Amino acid sequence: MGEKDITEKILADYNDVFADIMNGLLFAGEQRILPEALENTSIHSQYKAEDEKVHELERDVAKYWKEKEVELAICGIENQSVVEKNMPFRVIGYDGTAYRSQLLEERKKILPVVTIVLYFGTDRHWNSKKNIKSLMEIPEGLDKFVNDYSMQVFEIAWLTEEEIERFQSDFRIVANFFVKKRKNKDYIPDDPTEIKHVDEVLKLLQVMTGDDRYKEMFKKKKEVHSMCDVAERLEKMGIAKGIELGREEEKKASRVEFILRVLEMKGGVDEKTRKRIEEEPDVDLLDIWFTKALKANTVQEFEQALD
Repeated sequence: MGEKDITEKILADYNDVFADIMNGLLFAGEQRILPEALENTSIHSQYKAEDEKVHELERDVAKYWKEKEVELAICGIENQSVVEKNMPFRVIGYDGTAYRSQLLEERKKILPVVTIVLYFGTDRHWNSKKNIKSLMEIPEGLDKFVNDYSMQVFEIAWLTEEEIERFQSDFRIVANFFVKKRKNKDYIPDDPTEIKHVDEVLKLLQVMTGDDRYKEMFKKKKEVHSMCDVAERLEKMGIAKGIELGREEEKKASRVEFILRVLEMKGGVDEKTRKRIEEEPDVDLLDIWFTKALKANTVQEFEQALD
């Protein structure tokens, strides 16, 4: 399972976040599932295939929903950061093994299994099919005999403000971030809501955005209480990075100037060579070229040393 899935799994595994996701997406914000009514269950399901070997499927998060000491349902969350064409087949596999596990336990009452897919993509909607029949080529006349199976996909980055307000946990902060990020790629988080699970939220943002600055915040995460703190830290890191880049550009400019001065003393520098030197971004390589320029007797000899 990919790094992105693993990161989100950590946050959603908290009962308050898990219950909040279910209440917000399935029950329009009504507090039907309470965190204390959830119980951890195995995310691993086993089945025996035709090769007689035991295979294992792994869900991202799975919980038992219990009320008044009665098990009512099994809820699972499968996270996706990119569109996966065959996701409906994975979901039917998860649900099927969950039901089979109950049969093997010889339960008197089979509990319903609910699996939802959280899609965090910001570049496009989930543009793949959501049921298994649409992904198969069924011979004419057999369609009505092939059982269909659909999955429920929730596109987090396309939630409305009203839908986001239904969440009460850190997931509201996460959902708001992805919606804003979809609308503005350069969005800097500015949500003043206090973060409860700081470490998990920062890890999620770092992995989902690919921005290592969030990773740097882990070291001083006690100073982060809300996304406003995150924005302030990002700004400071940006300024520091800008200073660092400025120094690097200054160093590069000086190397280029030294090389061209040395070459001009040994003859004219043609436009092609000048452009190559000026556009070279590697300062260490420019240092090597500077040494070559000093050793060369002519510009032509320097140019040959570059090739």
